[in-house]
Amino acid sequence: MQKLLAAAGLASRRTIEAWITAGRVTVEGRTAVLGDRAGPHDRIEVDGHPVRLRASDAPARVLAYHKPVGEIVTRRDPGGRATVFERLPKLHHGQWISIGRLDLNTSGLLLFTDSGALANRLMHPRYEIEREYVVRVLGPLSDASRRRLLEGVTLDDGKAAFALLEPVRASKADAANRWYRVMLREGRTREVRRLFEAVGAKVSRLARVRFAGVRLPNDLHAGRWIELDAHSCATQLGEGSGTT
Repeated sequence: MQKLLAAAGLASRRTIEAWITAGRVTVEGRTAVLGDRAGPHDRIEVDGHPVRLRASDAPARVLAYHKPVGEIVTRRDPGGRATVFERLPKLHHGQWISIGRLDLNTSGLLLFTDSGALANRLMHPRYEIEREYVVRVLGPLSDASRRRLLEGVTLDDGKAAFALLEPVRASKADAANRWYRVMLREGRTREVRRLFEAVGAKVSRLARVRFAGVRLPNDLHAGRWIELDAHSCATQLGEGSGTT
């Protein structure tokens, strides 16, 4: 059931499982439960609204969005702050699902898809999808701190480490800020910032520049999006551990 609804672009499978548990989903007029199966011809409703199921051979659509600082990754904000979804094109059915998140003060590449199944696969920890960032840190990192960040430090939600940590460019010895390129193979909340904080370093700027094989285009300005070619996108997103 959740796989079918995720493919329709309603939400990720995890979110849909919560909907089913809460009794919000019906099949042929009967309240669905976890473990139920359904086919493309069954009448499925969410909160009383019929669901238009996605054709099995329809390719997933994917957008690459350049998130600016100050936007939040949520559909509606009670505080009235700008959200990333406000700038996206409208869909005739289903909805855009963010593939992961970026916090309020982080900019850069954010992917969206109309396929919950694709979003679920790309966010699942077992696939170890690469995420690459450029980071500006106040002050230099000691060799000991670099080793700790690569070997692993203990955060409040478990041990974490960068798969890559290298200077972006040479800096003057007395420069106040240093730029680094870092890479993770998971997407925990504020993980980049928390890793640097764990060794006493302060992040003053953070931007994601790559997700899997998709890199943020140099000419894509903040607040703008482009739709990726379905064929090339499938190739790029399939390269979870490959760089471009």
